Amino acid sequence: MANVLVTGGAGFIGSHLVDALLRAGHRVVVVDNLSSGKIDNLNRQALFYQQSVEDEEMMERIFMLHRFDYVFHLAAQASVSVSVKDPVRDAMSNIIGSLVLLEKSVKYNIKKFIFSSTGGAIYGDDVPTPTSEDVFPKPISPYGIAKRSVEMYLEFYKKEKGLDYVALRYGNVYGPRQDPNGEAGVVAIFTSRMLKGEDVYIFGDGEYVRDYVYVGDVVEANLLCLKPEVSGVFNIATGVGTTVNQLFRMLAELTNYSKQPVYAEPRKGDLRKSVLDCSKAERILGWKPKIDLKTGLALTVEFFKSGG
Repeated sequence: MANVLVTGGAGFIGSHLVDALLRAGHRVVVVDNLSSGKIDNLNRQALFYQQSVEDEEMMERIFMLHRFDYVFHLAAQASVSVSVKDPVRDAMSNIIGSLVLLEKSVKYNIKKFIFSSTGGAIYGDDVPTPTSEDVFPKPISPYGIAKRSVEMYLEFYKKEKGLDYVALRYGNVYGPRQDPNGEAGVVAIFTSRMLKGEDVYIFGDGEYVRDYVYVGDVVEANLLCLKPEVSGVFNIATGVGTTVNQLFRMLAELTNYSKQPVYAEPRKGDLRKSVLDCSKAERILGWKPKIDLKTGLALTVEFFKSGG
């Protein structure tokens, strides 16, 4: 049993991770400012602080009080389009907040810092696909730049201060509890609008390719990071590309949606194609995705149908 901090633990991925950590017998503390997380997502067995990770004084108190063994850092501004509109806000949340946590992790002797990075936005365009961790990142959005910056800080903190870390570069994560009201999370947005019979908007021509990975598989990858021998950077996705048009058709069939999509102007900062090579995760973590897209979408639609 370990003492574990999960930042963003009332959010989409974070709340599923908290559930899994508690099932495994760990003691879990959640820090979430509820800017995008929801109190309804929060497992009541976890101790909860409604705080921003940017608040250095409060983070000091929390670290001092709980003496964590591990930190899972998922709290973030998670929208590429928001980062393009407001790079300063994005950097405050995604870079400064991460640095506060890294400083406290060193001071209080954390065994390992597990960071939720991005595979979808970090590599940039015009890279080989599926893209492996060996490809040099060239992010084109402030969101991707911030995530890459934190990865570089992690390298610094390991080399200079001895802090062990794992950075997980996610594909496009989807599943139950994803917020349909934000600007990120196309599966949740499409599903919610289809079930209500509302228009569904596709930005650009719909031929943008993404690697969709189910949230349960992402949680399993996080848990494997607790193994002492696991360290470094790993892609966490499926290696399968799906266009937005294909995704629309799959969800339309599952929801009995009969309208055609409404095409809108492309969004700035969006990659044309992102598919990840996850062979390193399989080789070293012992991880590979278990839920294929058709099954995962069906599970997600059922969640939203039940009022989730």
